Order: sequence, then C-alpha cells, then structure tokens
Amino acid sequence: MITSKPLSGCVTDYDPNALPVEAAQEIVRQWALPRAGESRVERVGLFDALDRVLAEDVISPIDVPAFDNSAMDGYAFAGGALAGGGATVDLRVAGTAFAGRPFDDAPRADQCVRIMTGALMPPGCDTVVPQELITRDGDAIRFATSAVRPGQNRRLSGEDLARGNPARRAGRIVRASDLGLLASLGIADVAVFKRLTVAFFSTGDELRSVGETLAPGTLYDSNRYTLFAMLKRLGVATIDLGIVRDDRASLENALREATQAADVVISSGGVSVGDADFTRELMNSLGDVAFWKIAMRPGRPLAFGRLWSGTRPGTGESALFFGLPGNPVAVMATFYFIVREALLAMSGATRVPSLRIRAVCAGPMKKRAGRTEFQRGIATRHDDGNWSVVTTGPQGSGVLSSMSEANCFIVLDHARGDADIGDEVEIVPFDGLI
Repeated sequence: MITSKPLSGCVTDYDPNALPVEAAQEIVRQWALPRAGESRVERVGLFDALDRVLAEDVISPIDVPAFDNSAMDGYAFAGGALAGGGATVDLRVAGTAFAGRPFDDAPRADQCVRIMTGALMPPGCDTVVPQELITRDGDAIRFATSAVRPGQNRRLSGEDLARGNPARRAGRIVRASDLGLLASLGIADVAVFKRLTVAFFSTGDELRSVGETLAPGTLYDSNRYTLFAMLKRLGVATIDLGIVRDDRASLENALREATQAADVVISSGGVSVGDADFTRELMNSLGDVAFWKIAMRPGRPLAFGRLWSGTRPGTGESALFFGLPGNPVAVMATFYFIVREALLAMSGATRVPSLRIRAVCAGPMKKRAGRTEFQRGIATRHDDGNWSVVTTGPQGSGVLSSMSEANCFIVLDHARGDADIGDEVEIVPFDGLI
C-alpha cells in the first residue's frame, strides 16, 4: 500500500491539515509521476498531434535549410568582389534564380545573379546584396562596397537544424509552430503519450443541472462546466460523472467507478467538515491521504491522495484524487495552482512553470499573513513596458464573475501582509493559462 509518509517526508513543515501552498505543490509533484510502459504510447498523424505530448525525441531526417539559400531578394555574387579596394562594386547580371527554379551556371567573378528569397545560391556565390541597396542600368548593377559583408544574407544548409539532431524533445507539448516544423522535415506522424483520463463530478444535494427547474435552496452546478473547460484545454480525455448526492453510498459508488475508469479523479464540494461531507471518511477507507487543507485563499479545504478500486487500499485499480472546494473561484484557483501541473506531469509533459510578471499595485490589497492568496486582478501594460494591477473588487470565493472580469491572478505569498499602492506584486496572466 502506498502511504503519504515516505512521499511527503522530505517536505518542510508537513502538516496534512494546513499545508503551505509550496509544500502542497511539492507533495503533488512526488505523487504525480508520468505513466510508464509502451502501452501508454501511440503514433498519430500531424493533424491529430496538436496539444499532444511527444513520447520520444523527433530526429531530423534532413538538414534545415536543405541547401544554402538567399535570405532576401537581391543579387548573389562571390564575396571576393568586395576586396577590390574601391568605394563601389560593379557587376553584370548573368541571370535570375527563383525559389524552386535555380540558376545552375557559375557566374564569373565580375558577374552576379538576380536572386529571390529562399532561392538556391548559385555555384560560387556566397553573398547577397539587398535589391534596395543597388542601382541598376540594364544588365549592370552598382553598389557601395560598405553595403554588404562577405557571406552576408546567405542562409547555410543545416544552420537551423542539422540532420540527425533532435528537432523536438520528448515531453514537449506539440504546438502549432511544431506542426509546421515537423511538416517541413517531411515527418508524417509522431509518437505521443496516450491521453490522460480524468473523471470529474460535483457533490451536493443543492445542485441542479442546467435545464432543470430550481427549487428554493437549490442552485445550478457551474463547477462541472469550468472543470470540463480547464481539462479540455489540457488535452486530456474526460469522463463527466455528473452530480453526486450527499450520501455515503452514492459518493462511494462514484469514487469506485471513477477509479476503475480514470487515471485521475476530481470532485468539487464535500471536503469540508460538515455533517454531510463524506469524502474524508471515504478517503480513509478507500485510499491514502496526503493532505486535507492548505494555507491558501481561495481553496483552503482541498483533499489530495490516492484511491483504490479494491475492497481495501492497495488493491485493484488506482487513481490520484483531488477533492476541490465547492466554491466556484476556489475550484479554478486550486485547479490552476495545484492540479494543472500534476495532470501535465502524468501526461508526460516536461515541467514549465507558469509565467510570472512583476507589477505595481494601483490600488490597496488586503492580505492576511500565513497563507498564500490568489486574488483576481486586472493588469495593464504601460508605454514604458511596466505593469500595474488592481483587483476586480470583492474577492469572495463564490464571486465567479470576478474570474470573467479578470485577466490575471495576483499572487500574494505566504508571509506577506497587505499590499499598498506602489508595492510590487507578482501576477500570473490568464493568457496561455486559462
């Protein structure tokens, strides 16, 4: 049976009931390991590779560029013509080289070739003078000797990528530019990790699905929709288990079903200390618990551990479990700062920390020392390149509209207190994150 003790023992200030955010993140890293085995790998065509994680290095089968070519429109010639000592260079145009239609003859030392961007450099030519720097009279051109240096404006074969070298490393998430690069190498398919499967559900007798009629004391479930969207952006496969009622049998059935079908299980709600919150009790009987609470706002009640589908922990199928709070903003904050990195790691992706930018407070921010706060902010980049930020207003964890209005998280670290106007803080832009 896997227990939390050896996995968290090296974490400073380990307290399963109130962990600092950094300690919680470190424990999650220890548990969220990439899935191993050849069965986790598949080959897909380029059109299906976007946002997938490379399972092996992609080795370039060719040089890029494949041949010496011109970096711009101009005139190609042998750089030795610049050594004549005069203030200007005079050359005769021997012909024209187009991209895909090279000029095959070798021009004489007093000749040049009209050349287009990307065209093969003619034999004996190693330099290109831009067309805007020459004057032309018939088939004669003239330009200042100082206008160009020998070898300038020529792209060498293999200078971007040499044959036999890795074009992209295993663990990289394939982006749009990568697809273009792979296509330029003539590569039709790549080995990627199979998608991580994540099962998710909401808990609460008060929740209703969109389309149902609300009765007094009930509300629509928004968390499944935000969870679905956040998971979709990560490219994982999802299993939506809907809304689970607040009774032990229903929750146990949902957890067992999810554990058998998924690599990771995420619930929202039901991890506090209320009479109807059964998650903690079930975690103790079905799995191993790493922590229950973190010193974070929003998102203090957050359960993390491992579930087993068997009759006792350590038997049957296993899955990591994240029991997120029920408040909508807390769900999003805990997902982005605790869950997201774990899912990427288990998917095989190389860890890339979220971008953080220094910004100056344009308004005061209330903060209690002893917990990390992720406030919703509106950041502005000024003409001098510096950033300022203000909060969206009330920071309650149920104010979901604040997430729609914001364009960043304001990260106020564990030890600091209030932030005053003019103080520096760190922000995490939503662009590229959400």
